[in-house]
Amino acid sequence: MTVTQRRGRRIMMTQPELDAYLAEQRTCRVATVSPDGRPHISPLWFGWDGSSLWLYSLTRSRRWAQLLRDPRVAAVIDDGHEYGELRGVELAGRVAIVGEAPRTGEPCPELDTPERLFAAKYFGLSAMPYDGRHAWLRLTPDTINSWDFRKLP
Repeated sequence: MTVTQRRGRRIMMTQPELDAYLAEQRTCRVATVSPDGRPHISPLWFGWDGSSLWLYSLTRSRRWAQLLRDPRVAAVIDDGHEYGELRGVELAGRVAIVGEAPRTGEPCPELDTPERLFAAKYFGLSAMPYDGRHAWLRLTPDTINSWDFRKLP
């Protein structure tokens, strides 16, 4: 993972700030690449385990089809209303499918942590409910850029 920020170093989040921020936020916007090169952006729920962004995507979606063809992706999570409140994170890299697609709950130790975190965050449950329509994508970012304008004087 590479921090590519130069000009924004004074407003970038520390690792603990980044982890806390991603744990509390609920929706990211995921950008994929269409066959003709145009970006396609869609909202998605996510989990963060401290090193990877876990995306739980419909397997019969435009996003899924595009990621099967080209796994490059960027995701943005941001919030704030006034200028001095703006904060967010952009993560970019390639996704990998983890577990069966669609997910039905077959044992997959690699999914134990993301499924526990996701089930608690979005469903208030201790175990993941499976619908046979979604599957897991893991984005271990090549680059992360973050900003927290609340750090400005």
